[in-house]
Amino acid sequence: MCRWLAYSGSSVPIEALVYRPENSLVVQSLRARMGAEPTNGDGFGVGWYGTAPTPGLFRSPAPAWNDLNLRELAAQISSPLYFAHVRASSGTPVQQTNCHPFRHGQWLWMHNGRLAGFTAMKRDLLLAVDPELFATIEGSTDSEVFFHLALTLGLTEDPPGAVARAVGLIEGTARRHGIPAPVQMTVATTDGRTVWAFRYSSDGHSRTLFHSTDVSTLRHQHPENPVLRQLSDETRIVVSEPLGDLRGAWREVPESTSITVRGGVEELRPFAPA
Repeated sequence: MCRWLAYSGSSVPIEALVYRPENSLVVQSLRARMGAEPTNGDGFGVGWYGTAPTPGLFRSPAPAWNDLNLRELAAQISSPLYFAHVRASSGTPVQQTNCHPFRHGQWLWMHNGRLAGFTAMKRDLLLAVDPELFATIEGSTDSEVFFHLALTLGLTEDPPGAVARAVGLIEGTARRHGIPAPVQMTVATTDGRTVWAFRYSSDGHSRTLFHSTDVSTLRHQHPENPVLRQLSDETRIVVSEPLGDLRGAWREVPESTSITVRGGVEELRPFAPA
């Protein structure tokens, strides 16, 4: 459905993860190893934090592997926290406003998965969005509506709680419409300081999600690896699938789990709808 990564650590060029690794995000846009579809060519996006009060955003409906502007920007922009996403549409149009990440103020959001039966639930879900937020929905995806439901339900004050409440609202709406197993998700969101990521599905068979292990240990184990020399000890990466086959570099996020990353510290907790 999609592939994404969330990076937090020392300031590095976006290309360090989007282009350079053996199984970089651009490689995954052509031939993902673990995705529901091998090709994720229905657009891409990157969101990064720099000197401005809100994050930068560059999105395009073009395939990531064929966009020269992405290659130029990724080589020039360095950031201590950025999101990147390659899209495989689940039915909504291929257009710029449907590309992830989505932005609201200082917040970014991206999603891999889908809300089954979204067309039948769409009116009810849109009516649950705070009227003050409704006008900021620009595209037609279930992912952007999901983001706005989380914002409505307190994302800026309590991200894990808001996502749990949004999932609960979606599942409750689906039950009223007779839709089984509506939620399939790995989601990442950030305020520019902390990254929260979630792995959950209504049927308990979620899309893959991994987080990186301690960089200092990896650097000791693999002194020959040039990428590891660029990364600070507090670096953490959350990904849809590993960026390479480096032994010991990745751990799978368990089913129905959230992960919080800030300042090189990560915390995993059980996740359930509220």
